[in-house]
Amino acid sequence: MSRITSAPERKKRKRRLFKQVKGYRLGKKNLYRHAIEQVERSMAYSYRDRKVKKRDYRSLWIIRINAAARINGLSYSRLMSGLKKADVQINRKILADLAVNDEKAFAEISEIAKKGLGAGTKAAN
Repeated sequence: MSRITSAPERKKRKRRLFKQVKGYRLGKKNLYRHAIEQVERSMAYSYRDRKVKKRDYRSLWIIRINAAARINGLSYSRLMSGLKKADVQINRKILADLAVNDEKAFAEISEIAKKGLGAGTKAAN
């Protein structure tokens, strides 16, 4: 029976790994053990940061909405509360885009929120 080695598969595995670490610095690009560690670390970071990116965008939208809301005489929380009471379903991404690119439309939405706040307090009394 002939002897079977894992050389072809090992070579293929190494080639795939070194293709992934292309562009890294020092031993991380050409030392096998360091390359393995760095690829594992990089994959963990990329998985984690796909989630973090969503958080970062949401906080950016909130900052933009808050700045535009204060120009129109409301705080962020009052604006969102007013929109909810006025039964306006618009997400933060679109609100932030309006705040940056279309100030007139955002001012109209702010007025709707103010009316919603007024209607909410009258209904509660």
